[in-house]
Amino acid sequence: MAAALCGRLLLCGGLLLCVSGMVSEPRNARITSVNLHSTLQWEAPSFPKGNITYTVQYKSTYVREDTFETLGTGLALPRCDLSSLSAYGDYIVRLRAEAGPRRSGWRSLRFKPMDNTTIGPPEVRLKSESGALHVDFWGPLADRPDRWHLKQYYGSWKYRILYWRRDSTDTQLPSASQVAQVETQHSSEVLAQLQPWTVYCVRVQAVIPELNKTGQLSRELCEQTTHNGVTPVWMIVTVLVGSMLVMVTAVTLCFFCSFYLYRLTKHVFCPSYIFPQHLKEFLSKPPSAPQPFPLPQEELLVYDRLTVISQECQSEGSGDEASSTPEHPEDSAQGSA
Repeated sequence: MAAALCGRLLLCGGLLLCVSGMVSEPRNARITSVNLHSTLQWEAPSFPKGNITYTVQYKSTYVREDTFETLGTGLALPRCDLSSLSAYGDYIVRLRAEAGPRRSGWRSLRFKPMDNTTIGPPEVRLKSESGALHVDFWGPLADRPDRWHLKQYYGSWKYRILYWRRDSTDTQLPSASQVAQVETQHSSEVLAQLQPWTVYCVRVQAVIPELNKTGQLSRELCEQTTHNGVTPVWMIVTVLVGSMLVMVTAVTLCFFCSFYLYRLTKHVFCPSYIFPQHLKEFLSKPPSAPQPFPLPQEELLVYDRLTVISQECQSEGSGDEASSTPEHPEDSAQGSA
């Protein structure tokens, strides 16, 4: 009932303004600023009459005179760029609607770019190496023509790194107790003391301690850690002893192979024996040449005559032997010989 009463009052007020020829003020005026890129936005009056245009003016609070400078006039769209204002100033920005000679009242807003701007998320790169996570980050940059790093506008600047272990079975966001954080003034950080073969997620945001101001969080990056890189002592000893054994075996094999090749080469090209000269001459002649060593025509055989005498014929044989002895003197002489 109260809402309906308010609506009726607004309707009546708008009708009175229309009847009286006045223009109502723009509605819902606001300033949005991200990385020092600032824009004044508003909505058209409730009961516009004719073509409505807008005028935007500003003045610095550091100046006592009530003199405003015009940023834009005759604006047809409900927006105005404020990025031309100095980032270090403190301003009062005012806005009004105009319909020909009719004008609305001013709608004023206070604006400090350094305080009111929103710090965007930085760019982040995540890499897993030797059981740790290497996090590199940079930015954000000012959304202005100079494209300076926002760190150059503020006196103090830090990065806050939030990281947590992600459970494969849990898809919900981690609680505050499960999230660890590290702050650094550098553009990189190494997250150590992590469990090996575990998935960790990381988000980074900018922090300005002087203004108690924090920037937007970067997108979530997840990476699995590897082994912690600490080599056990037994593995070092095993590798060292194995390397020594391989070296000794390789040197021994090389020595014996070299010695065998040396002996073989010496035996082939420098033999220890000397071939006789007359055999060299004999082997160097062709087969049709006369042989230096004549072969014997026949072989002379030298043998003795053997006679077998039994006991029965011993007596007869003795007489015959006695009678035949003087008849063959040459044979007995030859046998004795």
